[in-house]
Amino acid sequence: MRRKLRINGHSHLLPYPEEIPQFMQDKGIFWVDKDRKFMLQKDWSRPVTDSSFFLNEKLEWMERFKIDHAVVLNLSQLYGNGLRVEEMKQALRFQNDFNAKIQHNHPSKFTCGFVVHPGFVRGALWEIERCVETLGLQLLCLPTHYMDTIGTWRCIFDEENEPIFELASKYNLAVEIHPYDGEKFIKLENTSWRFHLIWMLAQCADAYHFLTLNGYADKYPGMRTCFAHGGQLAQINLGRRIQGFDGRPDLFKGKTHPRKSVGHKNIFFDTLLHDTGGLELLVKNQGYKQVLMGLDDPYPLGEMESAVQSSYPGKILDLAVDRHILTPEQCDAIWDENVIQWLCGDDEKAKEKLVNRILGEDDGSS
Repeated sequence: MRRKLRINGHSHLLPYPEEIPQFMQDKGIFWVDKDRKFMLQKDWSRPVTDSSFFLNEKLEWMERFKIDHAVVLNLSQLYGNGLRVEEMKQALRFQNDFNAKIQHNHPSKFTCGFVVHPGFVRGALWEIERCVETLGLQLLCLPTHYMDTIGTWRCIFDEENEPIFELASKYNLAVEIHPYDGEKFIKLENTSWRFHLIWMLAQCADAYHFLTLNGYADKYPGMRTCFAHGGQLAQINLGRRIQGFDGRPDLFKGKTHPRKSVGHKNIFFDTLLHDTGGLELLVKNQGYKQVLMGLDDPYPLGEMESAVQSSYPGKILDLAVDRHILTPEQCDAIWDENVIQWLCGDDEKAKEKLVNRILGEDDGSS
């Protein structure tokens, strides 16, 4: 019997400054300064708060905390909203090629995602096909919301995007739903980090609302969706949505009852809720098998080592065991089998191949 793995299902990685094409800086799309102190866009900057934003330092960090493998999502700054079409295509292609290179060069350490822009469905389908067939990627990263071709903000689970979900289901893809860009369409001043602390969670709840109302978990059974940050507000909001559906059926004609998706085998949530009360509600609502480890490293809202935040990777699961919310065996599943189930579904050969890749028994080329 193989040893239990520690797989981080929600991680991020910055390219080194010299790996980012010059056009990205020239167009103000995204770049990192030469001293590796800031990530930048036109009229925007954010400090690089930990050296493990970068590859070699990330590998050292994973070794230190005994993390066997990490799922690397796309950078939220590269969803491409508001860019001209050609610039958007180039930026997203750079992100996808970079992630594919990371996975190819370090198959035992990383499974990487790729991103498409849903506002251009035909182009998105071509890029999905390229990333799966040519680059060998199996994780589709999508934003909770995106800007369409006429400048309107829409939820990712809009019916216009059904061709994307149909192809994701055909390819047996894992799908990550992650929030960003809230300050671009929520008309509030961007102060006190409100869009990261509050509105991002509301964005996830909104996307979950429409995934479930449209019954996509059953309509596209080959696609397995994970919501970032535990889909936190979606958990506490469940009763209100059920009451609303039952109380105003006239507003939900042709829609699926919210209860049908609770605990669905193809809907997952990561552990990044920051408190055991939130984790307990998630586990009670959805069942522990639908929960997977997510550290959101190396961001300061991730589960990083920090004396100020009294935090370290895996702390929330240790606390959950102490408080009898989860058993040690359930925590093992959250680190291991649940992440593998999200990534591979019921494809036993894919699971075996992934495990062998992590254990270094497969070079990842097959």
